[in-house]
Amino acid sequence: MKDKIQIVAAVLIFIGGLAAFYLLADKPMIARVGAMLGLFVVAGLVGWFSAPGREFATYAGESVDEAKKVVWPSRKETLQSTGVIFVFVFVMAIFLWAVDWSLTFAISKFIGTGA
Repeated sequence: MKDKIQIVAAVLIFIGGLAAFYLLADKPMIARVGAMLGLFVVAGLVGWFSAPGREFATYAGESVDEAKKVVWPSRKETLQSTGVIFVFVFVMAIFLWAVDWSLTFAISKFIGTGA
């Protein structure tokens, strides 16, 4: 029950941060953004000290560790893959245009309209 109350409080504080940004419309932008970010931090801290918040923090940490294990392609591999994709898209566009034109021509001849 305590965790649910903390999560609800965190969500309400977060919404309060969004509301503060708009309610302080007559204040300088730095004050509006500061109030919003301040309340976001407070909401994060309230959520952090709940059991689901700690579980989420553990999950996020493990996700970062897994992302570090990914072998990213080199610049050359990325450019080659992008080139192949552009060529494929161009060829498919031409193919689909030809199919569309052929079907349009055949149907117009079949129903007796067109040249």
